[in-house]
Amino acid sequence: MTPISFRRFRPRGAARALVLALALTAAPAPASAPVTLNFANSEIETVVRAIGLITGKNFLVDPRVKGTLNIQSVRPVSPTLAYQILVSSLRMQGYAVVEGPGVVKVLPEADAKTHFSRTFGKTVGSAGDQVVTQVYPLQHANAAQLVSVLRPLIAPNNAVAAYPGSNTLVITDYADNLKRISQILDALDKPNEAEFSVIKVEHLSAIELANQLTRLFAETTTAAGGATATPTFLIGADARSNSLLVRADHPGKLDSLRALVAKLDQPAAGLGTMRVVPLRNAEAAKLAETLRNLAAGESRAAASATSAGTTGTTNGAAAAVSGAGANVTIQADVATNSLIINAPDHLYNNLRAVIDALDTQRAQIFVEALIVEVTDDRAKELGIQWQAPLVEKAGDFALFGGTNFGTGANNLLGLSTAIAAGEVTALPGAGINLALGQRFTVDGKEVVGLTALARALQSEAGANVLSTPNLLTLDNEEAKIVIGRNVPFITGSYAQSATTGSAATVNPFQTIERKDVGLTLKVKPQVSEGGRIKLTIQQEVSSVQDTTNQAGIITNKRSIDTAVQVGDGETIVLGGLIQDDVRASEDKVPLLGDIPLLGALFRSEKTARTKTNLMVFLRPRIVGASENMASLTRDRYDYIRNAFGAEAARILAEEQAAERTAGRPPQPGLRMEFTLPAAPADTLRKAH
Repeated sequence: MTPISFRRFRPRGAARALVLALALTAAPAPASAPVTLNFANSEIETVVRAIGLITGKNFLVDPRVKGTLNIQSVRPVSPTLAYQILVSSLRMQGYAVVEGPGVVKVLPEADAKTHFSRTFGKTVGSAGDQVVTQVYPLQHANAAQLVSVLRPLIAPNNAVAAYPGSNTLVITDYADNLKRISQILDALDKPNEAEFSVIKVEHLSAIELANQLTRLFAETTTAAGGATATPTFLIGADARSNSLLVRADHPGKLDSLRALVAKLDQPAAGLGTMRVVPLRNAEAAKLAETLRNLAAGESRAAASATSAGTTGTTNGAAAAVSGAGANVTIQADVATNSLIINAPDHLYNNLRAVIDALDTQRAQIFVEALIVEVTDDRAKELGIQWQAPLVEKAGDFALFGGTNFGTGANNLLGLSTAIAAGEVTALPGAGINLALGQRFTVDGKEVVGLTALARALQSEAGANVLSTPNLLTLDNEEAKIVIGRNVPFITGSYAQSATTGSAATVNPFQTIERKDVGLTLKVKPQVSEGGRIKLTIQQEVSSVQDTTNQAGIITNKRSIDTAVQVGDGETIVLGGLIQDDVRASEDKVPLLGDIPLLGALFRSEKTARTKTNLMVFLRPRIVGASENMASLTRDRYDYIRNAFGAEAARILAEEQAAERTAGRPPQPGLRMEFTLPAAPADTLRKAH
């Protein structure tokens, strides 16, 4: 084949573009023919068009791509190599080439990663300086940690990211550079034989030893951007097997740790070793009692197993185990909330595992309660009473007749007697009262007597008792709140005789028991797996009804005892108690009171209805983090501050208005000042 030569040619203006276009159009190069490139200070667009004619590719040039290229080849090159030379020249000018379906895009390097490009897996199938994307799944190395390693090796305008879900790297860069990065990743993505190891501990407690070694081998490493990276040397403890779990990034560190553990893991000199275990959350006194029972049970179990496994030496083995158990002492120091344990190594290791499992921070539960009691009383009364003389003899009334119902001021005869006696307080009862009177002269004094009384009454009364008690308590701890009065109840009485000189006196004596009357709420929460809360609830609403009863004080009581399970933050209704008490009474004259219409003159009717509705709502919330506690405290604190602030402002405004009205200067003695505490900075400001 005859090579085609692109020689140096410098026409000016439109003639330059016309000559080049005619040359390329008139004599297109075959796809396999080598070409000699000789572009001196040629426009990028012109060079791209020429390479397009040589390679048969369709180019799309971004309008922002401007400048000139200098490309010279000493000997003819293939069209494929000519394309790669163009791509490399563009990269040196800050432009990138992205191959898409049927078109090659030339655009600024910073925008290349956002355009469609060929995507590969572990093996990159392209070469050269065109931009491609690689999705590299890792088997052993951490993708997030490798991002900081690869970032300096990738062009600043290109991208590298890690997806933790599948431990995969996504890289967009030049194809030749991605091949180099793939080799680096193949070398780094190797299993580390010394990464995880288990070191058996024979005599010491693995938990205590892990804490000591962690402080000794503590590392502080900082990742890019100032974030704390994952430590490369971690030590944990497995209480069940009394072993150390070690993660190391280098075998030399692991060998040093094994040697140190071997030196420390030595048996104690005596049968027991005195140790002090400080507690962070549990109560030392309660936990000590639990551990004593556990140690005694373990000693008895060991003695039984030894006795069952031997025949002739049973008694001796049992005595040895009993002696070892007798050397176990567990005491609680309440002042420092610590445990003092003297036990053999193997038994202490078991007890320490139990201590660490029980000495955990318990959640706190905030219980909001809403108690609503609505009472509705309705009463009706309608009756007619009358008295009339029936037979008169010699100016005297010999026979009277009529009806008489009710008591006190609601009774016709009682009201008449009171009026005749001149009692000014003798007034009829509530409602409409129509009375018919007659004047009499008694001992020269004129009095008024009633001969008829008609009463009509309808009354309605309602009460709404709303209480919102709140409780904050630890998990599995009972909390109680009482809002009410402490009322005395007489439980017994007796008289004690005493003789003073010749006189005998009797000293009465009573025994009294005081009880809470009002609102009582007891809650014992227990947090289960999944955030569900079990509540054991005792709720009571009581009130004093009557204090005049000779047998003692009469109280009303409504209570709920139940156990429920509810989700965190859910609202439940414990129960609704609807009590409807209807009482009706009728006083009438036999036969006459049953006559239609006319019978109303001979009867009195009373109807009373009392309806009580009690509803109790609860909403428990788990308060675990300090942020939740700060938010909860801030809400209540701000409410109190705002309430006191508004009241102080109102009183101050009233004082100033009164002083202005009186036309005198403000008097310091009349001014009320409210001093409010400052907000707790440590808890409230952090919540903001």
